[in-house]
Amino acid sequence: MTADHTPRTVGTVWGLLILNTLGSTGAQTIVPLPRSLIQMVTMGALVAAFTLALAVNLRLRVRPGAYVFLLTLLLVPSVLSSVHLESGFGALFRCARLGLFVATLWLLSRWWDGGTTFVRHHIRMYFAVLCSVAAGAILSPGAAMPELYGGRLVGALWPLTPPQIGQYAAVITGLAVLLVLGRRTDGRSAAVVVVPALVLLALTHTRTATIGLIAGLVLAIGSLVLTSAAARRFFAWTVLCGVVAAVGFGSLVQAWFLRGQSQENFTSLTGRAKVWDALLAAPRTATEYLFGAGLGDKSFGGLPIDNSWLAVYHEQGVTGVVLVTAVFVVLGGVALLRPPSLSRACAIFLISYCAIASYTEAGLGDASPYLLHLAVAASLLAAPAAPEAPAAPEAHAAPDAREHEAPDARGLPGAPAAREPGDAPAVPGPSLPRHARTPEVT
Repeated sequence: MTADHTPRTVGTVWGLLILNTLGSTGAQTIVPLPRSLIQMVTMGALVAAFTLALAVNLRLRVRPGAYVFLLTLLLVPSVLSSVHLESGFGALFRCARLGLFVATLWLLSRWWDGGTTFVRHHIRMYFAVLCSVAAGAILSPGAAMPELYGGRLVGALWPLTPPQIGQYAAVITGLAVLLVLGRRTDGRSAAVVVVPALVLLALTHTRTATIGLIAGLVLAIGSLVLTSAAARRFFAWTVLCGVVAAVGFGSLVQAWFLRGQSQENFTSLTGRAKVWDALLAAPRTATEYLFGAGLGDKSFGGLPIDNSWLAVYHEQGVTGVVLVTAVFVVLGGVALLRPPSLSRACAIFLISYCAIASYTEAGLGDASPYLLHLAVAASLLAAPAAPEAPAAPEAHAAPDAREHEAPDARGLPGAPAAREPGDAPAVPGPSLPRHARTPEVT
């Protein structure tokens, strides 16, 4: 089944998965939302996504793929480490959530055919999220850019942190630019997405998302340079504008990246390095080393880990780190082996962005937007599905009519009988007896 025949319900399922991964923590919203209510909404979205995916794929047709298979294997260390309840009963709850998340991806894999269908779903859903952020900033600028976050943009209607908003803005900006270069959309439609997203990205002051966007686009467009004149022109203009910006606005760019921090705080990645050192120095048993301490809230000693690899090591052990590494190796290897195409470029962008963001953001070992980004990359790298052969219609001719039919070249009834020498050419009309079709010669 091709992307053109993808049911609309699939887009709804994808939107519910995105809602589930928005999280329940963040800044104070204009209308206070209890965390229990937010968790009920996000978990309800995941249950609804699985139910709809199952309803639209009742025959359980799936496309075996390395990505979802590796995510399924990731459940093993997650469950083995969580059953000890070192992280509390919440660990088992998170395992169930991850299992339902992966099962939904399995059901959706039926429509992974190398097309850009899921790219469009991804852009539409995250653009809707960013519209809610912009609406919150318009309704209450003070709540949207609080002093608690250093004046950075947050979600005032739904609790979203600046890194989350920056991530969503960077991802849909990169994908929209690639769709324009691949001539899958027009510049005006792309500008409606790209311009507001870049404004929101600038207001979040998110360095990781900015670097990921630039590096991901460089790699993705570089994969199209040899086959696309539009990609070559865009690449040349981007390099020229980058050089001009670096020379003319270098001090402003540096101030934007520093965000008012000292040089020491900047080099220590806003205190992340101290948490990382403490996590690596903590003693571990052999079981914890292999399978981790169980799925948690991606924190250590009450402080966020903010590193996907260390978070996976802490919660799922070395086994989890090996499986997550295998995800990037498999997806990256397949992308490199594919011939140049728009799908390949979009996949390269998503894979490289997730790899860069994993250094200062957590989420590769649990249900998160990063796993959805990589799922889109996997759908782009999937081989096109072979068209299903239509079933041959059954013959319902009467027995007396079949006496005048001969099998065709495939041995199926219904083809006209072969003409013998002396037969008149076949003419449309009712079947006539042989003596009426062939007059005697006297």
